[in-house]
Amino acid sequence: MTRLTVLAGPTAVGKDTIIQRLVERYRDVWVSISVTTRPRRPGEVDGIDYDFVSEEEFSRMVEDGEFLEWATVHGTHRYGTPRRPVEERLSAGIPSILELDLAGARQIRESMPEALLLFIVPPSWEELVRRLDCRDTEDEEERARRLSTARIEMEATDEFDAVIVNDDLDEVVERVHALVVGG
Repeated sequence: MTRLTVLAGPTAVGKDTIIQRLVERYRDVWVSISVTTRPRRPGEVDGIDYDFVSEEEFSRMVEDGEFLEWATVHGTHRYGTPRRPVEERLSAGIPSILELDLAGARQIRESMPEALLLFIVPPSWEELVRRLDCRDTEDEEERARRLSTARIEMEATDEFDAVIVNDDLDEVVERVHALVVGG
């Protein structure tokens, strides 16, 4: 069976952009779509960016064992990885990527120790703050919560198989792809 790859990192580090470029450039990888209880941001499409569900539906999915991993992120909304699509892709030999937070990565490490865990970091803390501010998608309270979580996450880099500095997007995408398909 093909090895699963987890891509994690703090808020606003560029995980979504890296994933988007991977999908645009390479047809040999598959990226799981997470289920979430958070509201859609402008421009997001249900079933493409995330599967948006109610708290009740998410709870039902947890109870039914439908997630490989799940967590409450930033203390507010729940996110989870549906088990069946991931297992189907891996069984078919398709390199598969999950974009997760620290808690999700830890759950995958526990349940699938053979998974490759990659942690994306910013070139500097100041750059991370700048990127978050440029998104302009969070209010001041949410911004503070995300930055607090980011500090904790960045202290856990030693739990990952590789740490990649996101300072040159094209180079990062190439490196991530090489690790995903080459293991």
